[in-house]
Amino acid sequence: MSLPILDQLEEKIKQAVETIQLLQLEVEELKEKNTTVEQEKETLRQEYEQLKSEQQSFQDRLRSLLGQIDNV
Repeated sequence: MSLPILDQLEEKIKQAVETIQLLQLEVEELKEKNTTVEQEKETLRQEYEQLKSEQQSFQDRLRSLLGQIDNV
């Protein structure tokens, strides 16, 4: 092989390695973002369950009060 062809091949390999490294960094960033989003999702799910429970308690108390009013 001639020297210019080897130089071109070397340059293409360097570019490929750089691209792979950049993509690996991007993958790591996306994994971190995904972890953050999953944590936020879990927090919101817990808040939803808490609010749902509080709403159920409120409805039960309201029904009880309405029942007492009906009995009066």
